[in-house]
Amino acid sequence: MQKPSPAVELDPLGVGFDELYRRDLASVVAVVYALCGNRWAAEDLAHDAFVVAFQRWDHVRSYERPGAFVRRVALNLAHSRMRRVGAEARALARFAVRQPPLVDALEPEDARFWAQVRRLPRRQREVVVLRYVEELSDAEIAVVLGCAESTVRVHAHRATTTLAKTVQDEEVGS
Repeated sequence: MQKPSPAVELDPLGVGFDELYRRDLASVVAVVYALCGNRWAAEDLAHDAFVVAFQRWDHVRSYERPGAFVRRVALNLAHSRMRRVGAEARALARFAVRQPPLVDALEPEDARFWAQVRRLPRRQREVVVLRYVEELSDAEIAVVLGCAESTVRVHAHRATTTLAKTVQDEEVGS
């Protein structure tokens, strides 16, 4: 008898890869989009994260929260992309090559907010994105990021303090 493909097997919680993909794709895209600010890149990175999960499904399916693994991979891929894009931008600037401005799909107020979020340190950015885009609890964020709940709360506090100060400074400067 031939073993069924991993895509149709169920994990211990009863969720197979196909179901995980259908259930979590949109939210993983939203998290990456909020982090990197590029919808097309977010879709690519989310799919890449699911490819990694599929390739390792025999192991990933044994996790209590396979969706957390996918999100962690997606976040890591997004950060790698952001580093690469930053390096490319610096290289282009050195060679005085100008690129047309990117079109921002967000409302101006939202775009300014997420631009400020992207300026936060990595973990603070991740906590803000997971909390406000995915509406995850501190416990769920801790699982995705592989850290303690108290660490999530510290990063959230620091992020909101920085963002509040930024908004206050913008209002004073207006």
